[in-house]
Amino acid sequence: MSQHTPPPGGMRTFFQVLANTAVANLTTNFLWFSLVFWVYLETRSILATGVLGGAYMILLAVCSMWFGSLVDRLRKLRVMLLSAWITLAAFSIGTAIFFLIPHETLLRIDGPWFWVFTVILLAGCVVELLRNLALATTVTLLVPDDRHANANGLVGTVQGLAFIVTSVFSGLSVGLLGMPTTMIIALVLTAAPIVHLHMLRIPEPEIAHDPNRSAVDFRGGMTAILLVPGLIGLILFTTLNNLASGVYMALLDPYGLNMFPVEIWGVVFGVAGTGFIVGGALVARFGLGTNPIRTMLILVILIGVLGATFTLREWPWLFIVGIWLFMVAMPAIEAAEQTVIQRVVPYEKQGRVFGLAMTFEAAASPITALMIAPVAEFFIVPYMETAAGQERWGLLLGEGESRGIALVFFWSGVAMVVLGAAAFFTRTFRTLSFSYAEAAPDVGASEPSTPAAATTQGADAPALGDPQSEQSRTLER
Repeated sequence: MSQHTPPPGGMRTFFQVLANTAVANLTTNFLWFSLVFWVYLETRSILATGVLGGAYMILLAVCSMWFGSLVDRLRKLRVMLLSAWITLAAFSIGTAIFFLIPHETLLRIDGPWFWVFTVILLAGCVVELLRNLALATTVTLLVPDDRHANANGLVGTVQGLAFIVTSVFSGLSVGLLGMPTTMIIALVLTAAPIVHLHMLRIPEPEIAHDPNRSAVDFRGGMTAILLVPGLIGLILFTTLNNLASGVYMALLDPYGLNMFPVEIWGVVFGVAGTGFIVGGALVARFGLGTNPIRTMLILVILIGVLGATFTLREWPWLFIVGIWLFMVAMPAIEAAEQTVIQRVVPYEKQGRVFGLAMTFEAAASPITALMIAPVAEFFIVPYMETAAGQERWGLLLGEGESRGIALVFFWSGVAMVVLGAAAFFTRTFRTLSFSYAEAAPDVGASEPSTPAAATTQGADAPALGDPQSEQSRTLER
């Protein structure tokens, strides 16, 4: 564990960074939700929304490792400014294309302008990941170790609040104001946090220069992961879990927009999104327990149960309650992985580890999204509209317009339950739980002055645990 003493006033600075990132996330989410709503309403194509979701996650997977390396190479404030200016440039170009190209041409999925427009906007949204990776490392930089889980819970709370605001106002904006006004609003709100960033100061030690580190340091990130027994297993588990999450990425909006008008769907999604705030607040108040990995697996099983049941009948109240409970669990699951990495990985390598983890995890969702969207649209949904499909699955799924999507949700939920339960019996679970417990700081002892001073000067942090015991331990998968 990297020995690091937060600077005086670190929590106050962290709150400013968190607020600034929240506004930026709100804006990018606002435009992203609006884009997905608009494209589906104009095309009524599940394939179109699946392609958008898959493209978003593919860009995340492609860029995450590079972004993580940048976070380790540059000061965190510089990273945030870089992200903010790139997003503003991308949204400006996208807005110009939107107003210059006729909409009937822009919405043709088989035409070039649809891809030029969406990829530019997606690039502006994806580069926001730079800020989120930097925010995760500022928890280590500015917050005491025993408050990391609580700080990660606050991150979940703020992100949940941004999620609610954007989902509600995206639906209302597209439905009442139209997409042209929505584009202008997003462009103006993107510029606002940049002013605050230029006024902000983040106390950060000198960057540790690694002569072997490359621009996209896949090797450095993987080495840091492999040094922690069991950590690769956690990343592989979250990667597999994201395969199931790709189903929701592709099909949740089509299901909701079939059930509600776009204005109401945005409000419904926003109301359900209060679960993010509740979940994040619970983590901020109570933490994640002595073993965050165990907490995460329990919640993954719960999410699987919800995913298998919240569309068994086409009842709005069941759908809304299911999404709400789903979102209550999500901040704790995300905070668990972040808390483990923040404790067991040295601070100067955390950007690469977060980036590499995001690369694997982000690559999983589009695989499912891009596969399930055409399968659902051309095979499962038509099959469930036949007499044979209704007779076979009617007892389980009832009747309604979206029974095909409900069938996909049911089996993906079952898969998540099986995955989460099986993980409890793996050696990786026991090994990583031991690594996390062993890396805990000695609360009763005073912080050693030498390591703290070395960190301040940018020296490499001590390796995890005792060097002799680490050399004698083998990586268990």
